[in-house]
Amino acid sequence: MSRRSFAFKGIVASGVSVAASTLTAEAEPSSKGFERLPYKPEGYNYWTWRGHKIHYVVQGEGSPIVLIHGFGASAFHWRYNIPELAKKHKVYALDLLGFGWSDKALIDYDAMVWRDQVVDFVKEIVKEPTVLVGNSLGGFTALVAATGLPDLVNGVALLNSAGQFGDGKRESETSEETALQKFLLKPLKEVFQRVVLGFLFWQAKQPARVLSVLKSVYINSSNVDDYLVESITRPAQDPNAGEVYYRLMTRFMMNQSKYTLDAVLSELSCPLLLLWGDLDPWVGPAKANRIKEFYPKTTLVNLQAGHCPHDETPELVNKALLDWLTTLTPEVTLQTV
Repeated sequence: MSRRSFAFKGIVASGVSVAASTLTAEAEPSSKGFERLPYKPEGYNYWTWRGHKIHYVVQGEGSPIVLIHGFGASAFHWRYNIPELAKKHKVYALDLLGFGWSDKALIDYDAMVWRDQVVDFVKEIVKEPTVLVGNSLGGFTALVAATGLPDLVNGVALLNSAGQFGDGKRESETSEETALQKFLLKPLKEVFQRVVLGFLFWQAKQPARVLSVLKSVYINSSNVDDYLVESITRPAQDPNAGEVYYRLMTRFMMNQSKYTLDAVLSELSCPLLLLWGDLDPWVGPAKANRIKEFYPKTTLVNLQAGHCPHDETPELVNKALLDWLTTLTPEVTLQTV
């Protein structure tokens, strides 16, 4: 997804802190007949990481899978995947720091923050070899986390992943700031950014706006419902949500080129599955094809869906993911029997 798409179309990156709990619940039927993770305003389970409260869901038994949401979403975005995958696997879905029901830490956000969070989550909570599955921003997070856990990640699945390929012709250049830039232009730029992004944040957390954005990236919008909208707008009420949004947009989104797909894929060693919504208006099939060409251990499944195929066509995503999981290492398949 481009920086502009995130800034003007991206759903709000925010969340709400709630009391710790260890809730479990039976899957509920949806209007379309699929089992669905019950929506709980108080969240499910919490883990303390670097002094911050991290929300996660866990269901099922068997070899583990860790689901990682995209920009502005949460573990609830895997509502139609968790119940089905949990019939054969132990499924975890966590909220990245700064999103969903996890704390809204006032830190400098960087891809490595979420990588470290996922790495530690696997080590401290999952505690055994797993498969990482991510959508959009969560896809890139899954990739960088896998490179830091070569002995604990058996495979990675990406659904319309974020991330850019590097420009080989571009060289990083650093220049010394002039006094004019440092004391006048830079502060003015920050004031302007805060005003503009403050308005965009206010707009982005309005239910009507969220609904409009979701319908623009879901080709079949029948799953764009009150559950989904509530799971996005409720976290935006957190007092720190606006500041987190500002930091994400100015410090993380504007520096995406710091970590490139080709650099990360060069360090990857496990099998890779691409579940790609070919009708995505933000991240089209060209990126999936390029990843497959670059990384030989890639399996590509093309889907007639938009940016969030796991929620738009969950039955197809669940089947393709479960089928691919049976092709992984004997250690994984034996645990699922």
